[in-house]
Amino acid sequence: MLRVVLSIKAGKFTASTILRKLGTYSHKNKLYQAFSELGRVVRTVFLLEYLGSEELRSIIQGAVNKSEAFNGLAKWVGFGHSGTIFTNSRDEQRKIIKYNHLVSNCLIFYNVFEMSRILQELIGEGYRIDEEVMGALSPYLTGHINRFGSYSLDLNRQPQELDYELLSESMAHEVSASLKIDG
Repeated sequence: MLRVVLSIKAGKFTASTILRKLGTYSHKNKLYQAFSELGRVVRTVFLLEYLGSEELRSIIQGAVNKSEAFNGLAKWVGFGHSGTIFTNSRDEQRKIIKYNHLVSNCLIFYNVFEMSRILQELIGEGYRIDEEVMGALSPYLTGHINRFGSYSLDLNRQPQELDYELLSESMAHEVSASLKIDG
C-alpha cells in the first residue's frame, strides 16, 4: 500500500488509475484486500467517533436536515408528474434536474432577499434581532408562492437596495453582546 501511495505522489500513477485497476482485480488480490481492510478501519474509527461525540452527531444531523429541506423544496417546485421524469435520455434527465434546481435556487435567493429586507426594516425600527432567531430562519419557505396562478413580469423593476453594513453591524453587536454574557 505504501508503494502505491508513493507512486501516486511521485506522479507515476494517478489515483483514478489505481482505483480502476483495483475495481477490476479479483477479491483475492492482496492489494485489494489491504485497501478493503483499511477502508473498514477508517469506517469503524468514524463510527466510534460518531457514537462518542454528541457534537459530531448534532453537526451531521443539522447537515442532513438542511439537505432534506432543500430536497423538499425542490420536490415542491417540481410538482408536475409527482416528480417522475419520463425520459430515458441521461442528458434530458440532467437538464430537468438542473432546471428544477435553478428554479429552486431562484426561490431561495428571493426568500433570502426578502427576509434580509424585512430584517433591515425591523432593525431600522429599533427591534433587536437575536442570533438564535437569525439562525432559525429558513430560506425554504413556500407559503407565499402561487404555483398555479397568473404571473406578470416587469423586467424594468429593480430590487430595493439593501444596507448590508446595517445587517452585519447588528449581527456583530449581537455576537459581542453574547460574548460578554458568556465570558
